[in-house]
Amino acid sequence: MVTTIYMIRHAESSFVFGKERTRGLSEQGKLDAQKVVELMSDEPIDIIVSSPYTRAVQTIQGLADLKHLPVKEYEGLRERALKGPEYNISEQRFWEEAKKSFEDQEYCMPGGESIKQAQERAVPIIKRLLKEYEGKRIVVGTHGNIMTIIMNDFDDCYGYDFWKNTSKPDIYKLIFNGDQLTEVKRIWSYNSSGGS
Repeated sequence: MVTTIYMIRHAESSFVFGKERTRGLSEQGKLDAQKVVELMSDEPIDIIVSSPYTRAVQTIQGLADLKHLPVKEYEGLRERALKGPEYNISEQRFWEEAKKSFEDQEYCMPGGESIKQAQERAVPIIKRLLKEYEGKRIVVGTHGNIMTIIMNDFDDCYGYDFWKNTSKPDIYKLIFNGDQLTEVKRIWSYNSSGGS
């Protein structure tokens, strides 16, 4: 039986050191979150789940309101910490290390989480949703890295380059037959937000 998951990456959120969990959407992010609602308004949705991080919930809250559905938060769907806050490196080195983590999924920067560790907490939630809501349509409020990591578990073509080419926000429609990923379609486009 076919089950659909809409992965909705959060809209723009200005970085605030130490506020990874609680920082909300920027003004542009709020505008783009409304465009997410417009793009998704005609889609039948049965359940909405999310990372507990504020920016992820805020991006899908308008859709939840429109569909009269609660947002169920899962701690295991939080964004992956690529490094600890005290590990200071240049931006170029950060991206080199991030790429390395996709090549060696057990590698992580000091204080961070490996891809394997992130998959072990997030993928079982997705598989449980696929089983409990088989044949339904599920929205997942998410982040770029953990979204890529989840998709990578089902199809290893989704890796570093895919992650780097996602936008904020972004929407991917994933079609599953049982727990097998059979199709991925991007719903968001650069025209959706005028290039962001």
